[in-house]
Amino acid sequence: MVLFRLCAGVVVVVRQERALRTRRLILEAAASVFDEFGYERATIGEVVARAGVTRGAVYFHFASKADLALGVIDGQFEAEAVPERPCKLQEFVDTGMVVTHLVPIDPLVSAGVRLSVDHAADRRLGVDAAPGWIARLERLLVAAGERGELLPHVVPADTAGLMTASWVGVQLQSQRFTGRADLAERVAILYRHLMPSIAVPGVLACLDLAPDRGARVHAEMVAARGAAGGPAGGSGETGGAAE
Repeated sequence: MVLFRLCAGVVVVVRQERALRTRRLILEAAASVFDEFGYERATIGEVVARAGVTRGAVYFHFASKADLALGVIDGQFEAEAVPERPCKLQEFVDTGMVVTHLVPIDPLVSAGVRLSVDHAADRRLGVDAAPGWIARLERLLVAAGERGELLPHVVPADTAGLMTASWVGVQLQSQRFTGRADLAERVAILYRHLMPSIAVPGVLACLDLAPDRGARVHAEMVAARGAAGGPAGGSGETGGAAE
């Protein structure tokens, strides 16, 4: 009886892991479709074709195209937080730079950005990812203020909102003019202009605002996941079609 229960437990775990892999596979396929076509022109059929699963498998995990889009937007926030630093303003910079690094290589992040500025998706879903990013940045700025890293006039909520809007604008410009080839450089320029207006001089001098900062921090995150036994890739594991 004990052996039977152990075997049954293993089967349950395997099925759960397979279902999670399939869900991730579907989300990544949906992300590529939304990123290419936008919300209005994206179809469940195209998601099925790209994921290599059955239509039933898609509907097992997601009730509709809207539900799929919401899953992609939520996927932006599934990315683990950047490593903690003694300097919270460096964490503030790292957060934006890691996302900048991931946009061209992680379909969930790229599609999340696309859907966040897609008017059709906004009308139909009523979801905007911006408040989530603003809240994340605001928390870091509040912590930075408590450590004496901010100039006296800085209002964390205002700065977080400005940074989020500016980042989106820079991303759109980069996408239009260079297909995001210069996104990291453009975002680094944004930080070089913003940070002197909010950081005390002693902290400002220590900040790493280089264009490759996001790539280096992401590599650190991947290495940490590998050491902890987690998936080493940036987009998670994928597997064959199942549930």
